[in-house]
Amino acid sequence: MKNLSRTVLTLWALSLACIAQAQVKVGDSFPASKTVADGALPALAGKVAIVDFWASWCAPCKASFPAYGKLNATYAAKGLAILAVSVDDNPADYEKFIKKYSPPFPVALDRGHDLVGLVSVPTMPTCYVLDRHGRIRFIHPGYHGSETDEALRKEVELLISES
Repeated sequence: MKNLSRTVLTLWALSLACIAQAQVKVGDSFPASKTVADGALPALAGKVAIVDFWASWCAPCKASFPAYGKLNATYAAKGLAILAVSVDDNPADYEKFIKKYSPPFPVALDRGHDLVGLVSVPTMPTCYVLDRHGRIRFIHPGYHGSETDEALRKEVELLISES
């Protein structure tokens, strides 16, 4: 009985901790983190940005990278910055993924899960679309093929057109 009570109390405490660490939401400023485990993050200030959290083991993540490459090719010159942040625990898996997909935008490995923890990312992949002021304007949990592609294109065009 003591063990059951202890287990129930532990689960209750963990659930309260999860509630206390709320996810960022639309309208929030994207958490400021200048570095991840493998170095400095690119400057996003003044740019429309997509920050995507992914992992090498995630099938939808593999599908999203070519779509982000197309967005990058179309909108980078107009002020779009894309940053893909991996939550892989194994650096070799991260390197293998990067070698295979050769993304034309910056990628980073969040080895200590510092940035993903600040954001409290709900699922892999999840991307956050930021305006030029660093505010989260759109969030896409998961990747749903052409549906996500079309939504991102419209959102990027909207945000680029804003002064």
